[in-house]
Amino acid sequence: QVQLVESGGGLVQAGGSLRLSCAASGRTFSGYIMGWFRQAPGKEREFVAAIRWSDGYTYYADSVKGRFTISRDFAKITVYLQMNSLKPEDTAVYYCATGPYGHSWSSPQVYDYWGQGTQVTVSS
Repeated sequence: QVQLVESGGGLVQAGGSLRLSCAASGRTFSGYIMGWFRQAPGKEREFVAAIRWSDGYTYYADSVKGRFTISRDFAKITVYLQMNSLKPEDTAVYYCATGPYGHSWSSPQVYDYWGQGTQVTVSS
């Protein structure tokens, strides 16, 4: 059974940094992508970033490009989201997800397993 466990969320001031982790298990992830999404109160779930497990190819939402970096650690089977220059509008619950490699990495429908989420709050 696939499990994704996020950690690293918290409260940070605007301009600060956080690193989220997503520990994965239960599947051989080659041929799969790992993504981060976020959902703010009253808003739809929004794509943030994704990485192809096999070769590390990455894809970002325009809103985080240049500020966030997604990476993976083969040995720890963990995906990270380094978030720098945080803004109050980055406040949301952040979710890790995995799905088969294909098209539309930014679509939640591509992903078949999700973590429980971790809260990120950026104060102004």
